[in-house]
Amino acid sequence: MNEVVETLRKIEDKYKLFQQQQFTFIRALERSREEAHDLIRPVSSIVQVQCYKDHHCYNSTDRRVLSMFVSICSELRCLCRRMEAVHAGDSVTKGLLEKCKVLLNDSNDLTALRATYPHRVVNLLSLEEARHRYGGVVSLLPIVLDSMREWVTHSKRKLLCVVSPSCAMCKKETPASQTEPAVQTSDSNENTVQLQEKDFQKFLAANQPPPKKAPWRPPGKHPY
Repeated sequence: MNEVVETLRKIEDKYKLFQQQQFTFIRALERSREEAHDLIRPVSSIVQVQCYKDHHCYNSTDRRVLSMFVSICSELRCLCRRMEAVHAGDSVTKGLLEKCKVLLNDSNDLTALRATYPHRVVNLLSLEEARHRYGGVVSLLPIVLDSMREWVTHSKRKLLCVVSPSCAMCKKETPASQTEPAVQTSDSNENTVQLQEKDFQKFLAANQPPPKKAPWRPPGKHPY
């Protein structure tokens, strides 16, 4: 798990550099689309960016930024496979990984994909660019990275509950803590009974009738 977290951190650092070059990325796509005479359809898949880089990009700066995008996508696909190997997971983690694998598929249609708050990648585009050209392709990486962070958080929590001694101890302590009030109640009841018994004895002593005196007899000898 630690290796997965470290790999994800490195990819996030690489994405931060790429994010700072979003304007360069969009201009590189613009020039590549013009060179390919492909100005009508939006940039809707990873393989389309790869095709622009390989066949319609003649500027070294453009090629570098397009290569960075494709490289990050490839590293994220490898990380998906590593995540599956590290932790089989439950329905939540499996769903998150399946989402990532679908989004990172080379030919997956990204046209309708949009990253929302707190991500600003779509807001940095013009209205036309955001709606019809690049809204999907710039949203891909932040959405996938969010899902992978969620996978790590959920998996760590599950593993901690399974293997952590503290968690096991908490489970053992729970019955004791639940029985404590019962013990206190039992002690309290016993004290109450003892007090009631004392009060009852005092009551009997206070209300006991005086001992009866023998009837008076004149002095002298009595046969009985």
